[in-house]
Amino acid sequence: MRQTPTEASDSLVARAVAANAWFTPEQVGHAIDGIALMLQPDALDTWLSRYSVDLYRDRPVKDVAMVMAGNIPLVGFHDLMCVLLSGHCAHIKPSGQDTVLVQALRDMLIAIEPMLEDRMVWHTHLLSGFTHVIATGSNNTSRYFESYFGRYPNIIRRNRSSVAVLTGQETADDLHLLGRDIFRYFGLGCRNVSKVYLPIGYDPARLIQGLEGWNDIILHHKYRNNYDYQKAILLVDRLPHLDNGALLLRQHDAVASAVAVLHYAQYASMDELNADLNRHRDEIQCIVAGIPIKGFETVPFGMAQCPAPWDYADGVDTMRFLLGD
Repeated sequence: MRQTPTEASDSLVARAVAANAWFTPEQVGHAIDGIALMLQPDALDTWLSRYSVDLYRDRPVKDVAMVMAGNIPLVGFHDLMCVLLSGHCAHIKPSGQDTVLVQALRDMLIAIEPMLEDRMVWHTHLLSGFTHVIATGSNNTSRYFESYFGRYPNIIRRNRSSVAVLTGQETADDLHLLGRDIFRYFGLGCRNVSKVYLPIGYDPARLIQGLEGWNDIILHHKYRNNYDYQKAILLVDRLPHLDNGALLLRQHDAVASAVAVLHYAQYASMDELNADLNRHRDEIQCIVAGIPIKGFETVPFGMAQCPAPWDYADGVDTMRFLLGD
């Protein structure tokens, strides 16, 4: 019996979840909703109007190797969209953690426009036949990428995390929205907030209490395992921290934090805050705040995981890279 569209969608999500225990139906749905926002006609028009070249004119086709990450569902979509819109050929090497969804996306695009089949080459093992590279990984894998792909024009991405800035004027709703920026995708994405800046005198207990509405996340077994492990380390090493039963809050200079851990730092003035943000600029993907911050773009509370098409990873303009000579 042929599946209905709803049954086919449910089956696809079930297979994706079975292949990666960090994926849940809810998280996959959030990722798809984010892509839908990115594909709104007004957003696409605003984005593409930034490029003076004619996106549709004939030009030499670049064969772009795409080494995709698999930390969150369909995280490689934006790169694929850029390659196709710039008229080039995508040599897709999906992460083993996100093969199901990426394969389904490729099949869907081909069903919509069969001519795209020749523009999306699927690679299950070693990549070959490429002239340019977009590779996303960790600080560790980036060294291997640089060694292997260094002789090609490339974009090689490393670890980044996001931060939030509080002033003390935030409402309970603001803190709850901040929880979305912290907990969505279990904190595994580069746009997840992993560190919060608090003004001197702000009680950190207020922050962690304000995030208790997200405590159901502890019901996910992999998140719970990370929480238990990190809590044990903090207790054995007698490191000061706060604990609301689902999140561990500790004062730390580093931007990146472990799953189930949120770092915080205190600032005495906007100048001091700005200096610290600049010191970590190359580690920060985005800043969540309710106030403007000199020298940085900010996003509102709750919106870190809703990037616009022009919100490039690592701040590197993928379209200019693809449209250049």
